[in-house]
Amino acid sequence: MEHAQENETCLEQTQRYCVERPIYNQELLQGQLHRRERTPQTLRQKIAHSCRCSSKKAKSHLYSFLPILKWLPRYPVKEYLLGDIISGISTGVMQLPQGLAYALLAAVPPVFGLYSSFYPVFLYTFFGTSKHISIGTFAVISMMVGGVVVRQVPDEMISVGSNSTNVTDSLEYTKRVQVAVTLAFLSGIIQLCLGLLRFGFVAIYLTEPLVRGFTTAAAVHVFTSQLKYLLGIKTNRYSGPLSVVYSIAAVLSKITTTNIAALIVGLTCIVLLLIGKEINLRCKKKLPVPIPMEIIVVIIGTGVSAGMDLNESYRVDVVGNIPQGLRAPAVPDIQLIPAIFVDAIAIAIVGFSMAVSMAKIFALKHGYTIDGNQELIALGICNSVGSFFQSFSVTCSMSRSLVQESTGGKTQIAGALSSIMVLLVIVAIGYLFEPLPQTVLAAIVMVNLKGMFKQFGDIAHFWRTSKIELAIWVVAFVASLFLGLDYGLLTAVAFAMITVIYRTQSPQYRILGHIPDTDIYCNVEEYEEVKEYPGIKIFQANASLYFANSESYASTLKKKTGVDPCAILAARRKAQKRHAREIKAADELRKKAVLKLTNDVEASVKHEIANDELPVNGKFAPADAGVQDMSPDEHEHFVEPKTNIHSLILDFTPVNFVDSVGAKTLKSIIKEYKEVGVCVCIASCSGPVMNELTRLNFFDNTVTRELLFHSIHDAVLACQVRDRSASWTDFHL
Repeated sequence: MEHAQENETCLEQTQRYCVERPIYNQELLQGQLHRRERTPQTLRQKIAHSCRCSSKKAKSHLYSFLPILKWLPRYPVKEYLLGDIISGISTGVMQLPQGLAYALLAAVPPVFGLYSSFYPVFLYTFFGTSKHISIGTFAVISMMVGGVVVRQVPDEMISVGSNSTNVTDSLEYTKRVQVAVTLAFLSGIIQLCLGLLRFGFVAIYLTEPLVRGFTTAAAVHVFTSQLKYLLGIKTNRYSGPLSVVYSIAAVLSKITTTNIAALIVGLTCIVLLLIGKEINLRCKKKLPVPIPMEIIVVIIGTGVSAGMDLNESYRVDVVGNIPQGLRAPAVPDIQLIPAIFVDAIAIAIVGFSMAVSMAKIFALKHGYTIDGNQELIALGICNSVGSFFQSFSVTCSMSRSLVQESTGGKTQIAGALSSIMVLLVIVAIGYLFEPLPQTVLAAIVMVNLKGMFKQFGDIAHFWRTSKIELAIWVVAFVASLFLGLDYGLLTAVAFAMITVIYRTQSPQYRILGHIPDTDIYCNVEEYEEVKEYPGIKIFQANASLYFANSESYASTLKKKTGVDPCAILAARRKAQKRHAREIKAADELRKKAVLKLTNDVEASVKHEIANDELPVNGKFAPADAGVQDMSPDEHEHFVEPKTNIHSLILDFTPVNFVDSVGAKTLKSIIKEYKEVGVCVCIASCSGPVMNELTRLNFFDNTVTRELLFHSIHDAVLACQVRDRSASWTDFHL
């Protein structure tokens, strides 16, 4: 009761407005407005304008293509430099072990993970627009690359039983590297072309539920692929449909050959990493920078391996040869492009989607904007140019990006400094990590999947919020898990598009009513206070009107309003036929009665003549005397079926577009209801929809712009005036 009184008090204190104006339909409104004069440009003029160059335009394009020219001259050294240095070192320390680890996912020697952690990261400093994301190797993209590499160069072509200390320059691994770098080149070219063509919007088709379901499935793929390194066993790597099942079966079949030393080292590293991440999480506010547990584990693992000679003594696989210095540029193998083209498209789109989604989060948090098209160009340059220096496909790393932002990173300088740290390892001290056990790298990869595995909690979240988004998540996860990441992604995107069609094909339909003494209209089934106007139905669908939902729109309109013109007309025709049969039967009955009476009169006359009797007063009685006058009105029992609704208003507020099928359906609705005495009006029709209806020749002599009103309330008032006018005319007639 107190709550109701508070609401009443709030309503009384709210401001009020009162407007007195004519009732506007579109024809009246357009007659009072004056359109701005616009001279349409020809195609030649548009091309000439776009190709016209000025110093201002050239400078704008240059700054857009090279954002560093815009922000670097304004770089506040005193405010930003210290934070960028600390952030760059923290991210670089994290980048080094992840680069080595994710190279295993890409099925190439670990040193190529270092190359992928240097060249693309450094290039992004010049072309990227995000100040906080960390470009480089990432588990999902590395896993996708590894799947393509293994499909092109299967494990059967590589001697898995040989010692893995010096495989970097072997022929088989050279082929795998060629596949990986060619894939990076092609995906970069695709991203670059999409960016130049301003196709940055393609990322919107990878919705958040789709991406999260896809990355969760990718995490399962990654975890499964690392089991053999953790256990120290030798199995082939699988790709394609059911690869997870085959990988698990292969591991289980070789479980008896587990290398106990490798397992102990790996499990120890997992425990240390989990403890370190938990400390960083709980003491986030107290620690100036996160504890770099990954590099600590790498150093400890390398030292233990070198000291105990794990490779020789216990047959623990190690990283092996890491060439000192940078490799000379090399052209990717162009002949591989036809075989990997589809995979390159998937990697390009997934990589861009992950990078731009993370960039938008940080941009919103720190109050700046990013350019999606420029991000495509930046990633395209990172991948395509980096491929000439033996790096594979990269994107934004979520974990490193969070570290770069949380440790005080302000600009892209932090990313450049992290890449320089990786460069120092490649040039100077890379050989020190040759004894690093691969099981340590597997432990790093597995622990970094913790955040992705937490995404299983999305199931409960989407169950409460949206069943359709839950379906997208589940389909993306299941398809990517069992069909492979490439086919799974295509399946998930196709399903997401189907859900869009489903939502527009089966929208929600409502009958609206007014809140008394206002011009506010709401769903009559939702609020008790909302009332309908007598004789007026207001119908709303929360979708556009086009070929997929036109039939549903018309059928639901009849169901919701309770007025079916076809049924009324059919009943009317049936009643008319019954009335015609009754009239015909009455006529036949009258003819028979007249004929019988005539015969009786003739017989009576003959009898009177025979008896010398004359007609009364010298005249015969009429032939139909004694027969009742059977007028049609006395036999008419037909009552024409009518409806108590005189007006129907279609609320077009949610309608964004109407196609030719929708326009025909709308026109048919207007004509059908007019035949049963119901006037159909359209309210709140937007300008673009009006233009589409005009182009579709919707308006004619029977359907005019007078039926379109500026708002629902305008349409209601006009319908009431029309009904009162019709009632007054009928009364006087």
